[in-house]
Amino acid sequence: MDKRERMKELVEKLNKYNYSYYVMDNPVISDSEYDKLYDELVVLENETGTVLKNSPTLRVGGEILKSFTQHTHLMSLWSLDKAKTYEDLTTWDNRVKKLLGSSFDIEYVVEYKFDGLTINLTYEEGELVQGATRGNGAVGESILEQVKTIKTIPLLINHKGRIEVQGEGIMKLSVLENYNQTADEPLKNARNAAAGALRNLNPKVTAKRNLSAYCYNVGFYEEIEFKTHMEMIEFLKDNSFPVNNYIKLCKNIEEVIEEVDALKETVKDLDYLTDGLVIKVNDIELRKQLGYTQKFPRWAIAFKFEAQEVTTELKNVIWQVGRTGKITPSAELDPVDIGGVTVSRATLNNWDDIQRKKVKIGCNVWLRRSNDVIPEIMGIVDDCNEGIEIEKPTFCPACGSEVIDKGPNVFCPNTLSCKPQLVSSIVHYSSRDAMDIEGFSEKTAEQLYEELGMKDISDLYELTFDDLIKLDRFGEKKAQNLLHAIEKSKDCKLDAFVYALGIPNVGRKTASDLANNFQTLDNISKATYEELIGIPDIGGIVAQSIIEFFKDNKVQDIINKLLYKGVKPIFNKKMETNNLLSGKTVVVTGTLTQYSRKEIKELLEGLGANVSGSVSKKTDYVIAGEDAGSKLDKANEILNSGVETELKILTEEEFINMIK
Repeated sequence: MDKRERMKELVEKLNKYNYSYYVMDNPVISDSEYDKLYDELVVLENETGTVLKNSPTLRVGGEILKSFTQHTHLMSLWSLDKAKTYEDLTTWDNRVKKLLGSSFDIEYVVEYKFDGLTINLTYEEGELVQGATRGNGAVGESILEQVKTIKTIPLLINHKGRIEVQGEGIMKLSVLENYNQTADEPLKNARNAAAGALRNLNPKVTAKRNLSAYCYNVGFYEEIEFKTHMEMIEFLKDNSFPVNNYIKLCKNIEEVIEEVDALKETVKDLDYLTDGLVIKVNDIELRKQLGYTQKFPRWAIAFKFEAQEVTTELKNVIWQVGRTGKITPSAELDPVDIGGVTVSRATLNNWDDIQRKKVKIGCNVWLRRSNDVIPEIMGIVDDCNEGIEIEKPTFCPACGSEVIDKGPNVFCPNTLSCKPQLVSSIVHYSSRDAMDIEGFSEKTAEQLYEELGMKDISDLYELTFDDLIKLDRFGEKKAQNLLHAIEKSKDCKLDAFVYALGIPNVGRKTASDLANNFQTLDNISKATYEELIGIPDIGGIVAQSIIEFFKDNKVQDIINKLLYKGVKPIFNKKMETNNLLSGKTVVVTGTLTQYSRKEIKELLEGLGANVSGSVSKKTDYVIAGEDAGSKLDKANEILNSGVETELKILTEEEFINMIK
């Protein structure tokens, strides 16, 4: 195929993908895959000196949906040129200096590049009179009523001159997760969710999505002048526009590159999607001198991060048995690079999740990886009629027992002899946050099950030296050390023992809350539903799990055997103090220099504090260490929002001084 034919093919493909992305809000390939094809077209156009009339390199956006009223922007909304390497940024900086005829450093601003739907807000006499999509850059779609459902966007502002404010409508990842837990049909990803909601003809549907927005530019303006972009941002803040907490002023391109390098990893911890950073010339007069190309402003560029959302083929689904007997589907994928990591497996939560997402073997699926966790399949790329239906298991894949249904999940009821359940239970019981039996491993648990016929966790306390010395890779010292660690575990804290039992839906914090409220194992086992839900952070599902767990005769038999064999769970009452942390809710984020996560948690609980994993307006203190991420951002967002809160942010040094 010659170069011109390849160009025609690329233009046809890219225009098709653009239509799906911009007009239908239904991407059929990932951004990274699109960029590869786009870059290939740019290279061919440069090599041949030819640009086809319908080439996407000449376009700003897409066509207009006919079902919305068209709106002409007062000033064009531009796309941004892209940089993928630090060399690209340096080249752009040199180009800016050359155009300005200057060898001096240029001051730049760095901001997040949000991944949602661009919105253009028009205000006249201080009133919001129009909200529109970008459309083709000159003409967009009127979505005023939909925009008004975003509660952070002001309906009235102090400035009386006519202005247009640009921003991004987004759905936060935590909001998406909560929405999908109850939705009849889950949303594929946060970008589609925001775009689809804002372009839904029914504003009530938009409102249900609980969207957010971040504003970052004033395009057209009257009765005001700005000398710098930072002045523009202050204007937005002064007029109550939602502005992201992150913005960095850099003295030169070297500082920009340092900032980009520092942010590449931390953006993964944000509660919203970004697909890079935007770098802009700070001086507005210099922007006017630089002007625009046919498609881009010369004074701004987008630095694209490696993709965190991609598409790939679902090859197979394997059902795995966990500690509680829950049988969970694990997806096997055609290997794909996502965020610099090659991924071949992903999460499918349960049978209901498979049905709601309509995934089939052989279909292309959306894959999302955030916060360095196991990637999750969000849904199919488009309708797939040729895929193979996934079969719900009727028998346990490990032991062959007939499965039972509990809500959206499938369980193996064979708790006594199903290997994965027993091995996982032993490993969990022995883990550091539970009974802390040093030197224990999954391999050891498998040996105890397979070679010594271990039936439940109480059998740990009947192990002898002669038993262990027979096992492969067990010498005298290793056997003695393990027996010593098992014996040492008999004297344990009540909260550690409760966690070690493996109650479904009960993590380390909930176990600690149970111990603090009921103070004995007997009291916990007899707690009523009303008593349990009266404890902060324990809801109906967790309360029911606790009650059902202790009602199980097999569980009671195991607990009785553990107590009979010398296990003594003791409640250590928190020290009585009058310190500032007693009864306060504290969140720790980032890396501390003086404490590990376990040490700071134990210290805070000993001082009477409640340690939480999430920040809200009810949080009293956030202790921020090095490389603090989204939790610190959330705390600053709350403090800047004007809501009533007692929240305070402490450095590690301030915390240490507080408790002296």
